[in-house]
Amino acid sequence: MEPWNRTQADVQSQATTAVDQGLRAHMLRVYNYMTSGILLTGIVAYLASQSQAFLSMIFQVSADGSASMSPLGWIITFAPLAMVLVLSMRAHKMSAQAVQMAFWGYAVLMGLSLFSIFLAYTGSSIARVFFITAGTFGLLSMYGYTTKRDLTSWGTFLFVGIWAVLLVSLANVFFFKLSGLDLALSYAGVLLALGLTAYDTQKVKEIYYMTGGSGEAAKKASILGALSLYFDFIYLFINLLRIMGERR
Repeated sequence: MEPWNRTQADVQSQATTAVDQGLRAHMLRVYNYMTSGILLTGIVAYLASQSQAFLSMIFQVSADGSASMSPLGWIITFAPLAMVLVLSMRAHKMSAQAVQMAFWGYAVLMGLSLFSIFLAYTGSSIARVFFITAGTFGLLSMYGYTTKRDLTSWGTFLFVGIWAVLLVSLANVFFFKLSGLDLALSYAGVLLALGLTAYDTQKVKEIYYMTGGSGEAAKKASILGALSLYFDFIYLFINLLRIMGERR
């Protein structure tokens, strides 16, 4: 029995190692997609902020000389939200290649919608907040990856919180216009983004096991996982920038 037990232990160890290596490869793909998407967004946002042709389409000048957002500007601002809602409903019917193209399109749209940060904040503060975001995101993602605690129960609270902050933010932009409320919402957004980072990282692992770690489903899962973590990173960055960024 003893030699058989050793053989069985070896087989189990090899299977566990294979799963771990597959999971590490999967997570690496997810983070590579996410990082590439963030870089693409940053490049597009910067180029858009430097393009006078783009800015002339985004802003309209009234007779008294004041500038306001044009209809096209509002469309570009809300296009990423609309696209991610469509993706959440249609992704299961799309091929992995179509999901990948949608991911890059989403990253470009997000970049176009974030052009204003390069106009509102100094370059040094944007860089500083970006590295703070990267470090904070990394810590929370590592927690989500390694923790044995089931974070499923966080999901409803976090998503309800995201929508609540979004709706109150829109109401503040169009009606209340309170700077104090905007700051409070930014702090709430940071907490929500941290929770989402840990929750989504654990969810990426769970979906990997559900797909078996290979094939079309696993490839699509890696892109959708990257999209979730991409959103968490951008959301954390924007809220930290509102709190810590130095305005021009």
